[in-house]
Parts: sequence; C-alpha cells; structure tokens
Amino acid sequence: MTLDSVWTILRNMLDIGILWMIVYYLLKNFKNNVKMTLLIKGVLVILIIKLLSDWLGLVTVGLILEYVIAWGPLALIIIFQPEIRGALEQLGRSQLLGRHKILTVDEREKMVYEIIQAVDYCRKARIGALIVIERDISLADYIDKAKPLYADLTDELLISIFFPNNPLHDGAVIIEGDRISCAGSVLPTSNNIKLNKRLGTRHRAALGIVEETDAISVVVSEETGRVSIAVKGELFYNLSLDDARMMLIDELRPKTVETVEEDEEDIYEEDD
Repeated sequence: MTLDSVWTILRNMLDIGILWMIVYYLLKNFKNNVKMTLLIKGVLVILIIKLLSDWLGLVTVGLILEYVIAWGPLALIIIFQPEIRGALEQLGRSQLLGRHKILTVDEREKMVYEIIQAVDYCRKARIGALIVIERDISLADYIDKAKPLYADLTDELLISIFFPNNPLHDGAVIIEGDRISCAGSVLPTSNNIKLNKRLGTRHRAALGIVEETDAISVVVSEETGRVSIAVKGELFYNLSLDDARMMLIDELRPKTVETVEEDEEDIYEEDD
C-alpha cells in the first residue's frame, strides 16, 4: 500500500465523517425546533406523493408536483425565512460538548426543590412567574439582553424577583446549571393556534422558547395560580406540585446518569 493510497483512504474517511457530523447536528437541532420539524415532514409528504404519482401514472398530479419541487426551495426560503433563520441561529448556539455543567443528583434535587418552593409560594399568593431552565442549546442571546444576576438559586430570590411591583417581575428568569443567570428576559411568543386563547403572554412565551430550543419553562398563572410546564414544544397545563416536581426531575436527568442509576438499581436488585 502506497502513501498516496493511505492518504486517499484517510481523506475519504474525513470527508464522510464531516458529512455525518453535519447531518447529525442538523437533525439534532431540527428535532428540538417544532416548526422546522413540521416543515421537514411537509417536504417528505410532497416527495412521497410525487413518487406515488410516478408509480401510478398520475400525469396531472405529477406535473404539478414537478413545478412544486422545482420552485419549492425558493418558496420555502421566502415563506419560512424566520424559521430557517431561527434553526441556523439555534445550530450556532448549540454547545458541541453538551451542557456547560452536568448536575449531580443532589444538585438536581436541590435545584428542583428551590424552584418548587418558589412556585408553591407564587401559586398561593397569585403571583405570576416564568422560569426557564437551559439545557443543551444555549440561551445566551436571551441572557445577554436581560438583567444579569449570576446568583445562587434560592426560592427566596425567585420569589423576590417575581414579587409585584418589582421591575423585573414581568420577564423570565433563566437558569444555567444551578445558578440564576438573569431576570427580566424577553422571550419569543408562540403562534400555536391550538393554544387556549385564555392563556396570556406568559404562557405563550413559555411555549415559544421551548419550540425553538430544548429548554424547560415553568409557569405560574397570575390569575388562577395554576402551575404549567412547557417542554419539547408542548405545554402541560394545570399540574399538581408533585407532577411538576417529577417532570422536572425526569427532564433534568442526563442520559448517562440515568443509565448509571438504572444499572446501579439492577445491581442492588441482584444483590437482594
């Protein structure tokens, strides 16, 4: 084997590796963007119909779809420009090595405890609150435009931020790791037509941020005191405190930690 052949093999492997990395991160970020996921599904449906029309010999349908496919990319760029731009920005904000900090079991439990304590106080006092927890996709764009805090996460601090007449109580609090990064953050609002019209801006902002990122939003209604959690493009409305606590613990559990914990449980069961 000559040096040229070795270089050719390495070059091909590098070429394929870079391609797979690009595809992986595109799919990973599109998966966390609800609007882009629906867009991709629509394109796949059109392609499937085109294949079926060719197979069945549907001339008229096939001709129309040829025009759609020919001019479709340009039309998609124009119509879905905000979504495409958001997906590219989301890709740029992604952290290649995952979260900036992997929380331990004790840190996760303390974090959830502080949030639930603050939520419980706010719901009883009818104080509106919006708490956003960052995960793999960075929320730096929203943090930079808000009031920086970089403070330890405590229920007292959360309550004081959302207390009425506080200048920051209308915006969202963003948590990075186990610390409060900022308050008064302005988030994108959801345009989901299926969302109950009685829900206000706070709930729409909670859903809007999880439609564009993989963050978790916790909302307390100012009018009803009901607790809701938005995650993975869905809003889970009117949860009990126990349900909210369990959902947060489950969503914040890293995959690797979850696997280790399950393995440890299996070992304990075998020992018993």
